[in-house]
Amino acid sequence: MRWVSPEWAVGVAGSRKREGKVDGETRFLCIACRVQGEGFLRAAHALGVKTTLLTLDGLGGADWPREALEELATMPEGMSVEQVLNTVSWMARTQRYDRIVALGTEDLLLVAAIREHMRVAGMGLTTAGYYRDRLAMRIGAREAGFAVGEFARVLHREELRVFMEQTPAPWRLLPRQRDLGWESFRIDTPDELWAVLEQLGDAQSRYLMEQIVEGERFTVASIVNDGSVVFSVALQQGQGTEAAETLATVDRGSRDWLELTAIDAGLAPSLGMVRGIACARFVRRGNRHLFEEIAAGPGDNGIDRVVRAATGIDLWQEWARLELADLRSENYVPGEWFEKAAGAVSWPESSQRQTRLDAVALVERWKRAGRVSGVVRADSAAEVQATLALLVG
Repeated sequence: MRWVSPEWAVGVAGSRKREGKVDGETRFLCIACRVQGEGFLRAAHALGVKTTLLTLDGLGGADWPREALEELATMPEGMSVEQVLNTVSWMARTQRYDRIVALGTEDLLLVAAIREHMRVAGMGLTTAGYYRDRLAMRIGAREAGFAVGEFARVLHREELRVFMEQTPAPWRLLPRQRDLGWESFRIDTPDELWAVLEQLGDAQSRYLMEQIVEGERFTVASIVNDGSVVFSVALQQGQGTEAAETLATVDRGSRDWLELTAIDAGLAPSLGMVRGIACARFVRRGNRHLFEEIAAGPGDNGIDRVVRAATGIDLWQEWARLELADLRSENYVPGEWFEKAAGAVSWPESSQRQTRLDAVALVERWKRAGRVSGVVRADSAAEVQATLALLVG
């Protein structure tokens, strides 16, 4: 169970007015409903920021970087938005929070609501919806002129009938918020759709209908500052055997890299991001890259680790630097980076094949969410792909 998302996820965007250089102590309030974002907490601490982490009662004893925190506060699971607003407002009686940060996508709308209530600068509810709601982000991207796969709202029955008449099967019913843990449904006929919608009941409007598109899938991780992408890396997702998952940087001289980074340069800003980290997903169908979804933040699925191995850029650290530079009205420039190739492979902890990681030189190795992962680095994308193929083959 996660934070209770606000049903009224619309409203004016949070103020982006810069407060000017702050004298004295700077404080961030970071909110997380699962263990993630440790890199941001450590980076903020290294930059001299005093940080409070607000998380759930059950996570109070988790392995947080406590040396980087001024305070760790917890609250019960399942709190309403109003209850969280009251709690944070009570905390703010004695602490002045200069920035409020959602460490995960799940926390994005909650934090946007807090910002609007407290009038703290940052992404407001309307903009946050484009980075949390798959339907909102696809509508926004299509209206901005980006190529998007075929989809439809699960709302008006006639719209769905027309969609199925005009769009070849198979289709998929997809939760509009991917981290709720809700099931997706493959749909092959109209009768199947009506049966599933009956089963979903009142939850059906929390889904969208999409055409299933087969093709190679990519992610572009980027840094956005003052409404412009100032750094980006294109990565390709792969699937091996025995539930192995791979992720690798795309060849910088390839058509995929050039087209993906060109598309991405306008995507996050067009969806209202002024500053921050964005990770956008695409699928290649024929010669076109179709937008699928976008998230705010580096995530915790290995993207940040592959980007760091390939470029030296730590997305969590850069995010903290972005927030502090904006707060102090200072110019932000990404840290120095290099151009290597890198990739990651992961298996379930139960897989015997994870021992293959012992046979290669790893930049990093870690365990998380029941998976064992490792990162490799080389001078070229071809070398990385060869190593990953050896590991999962």
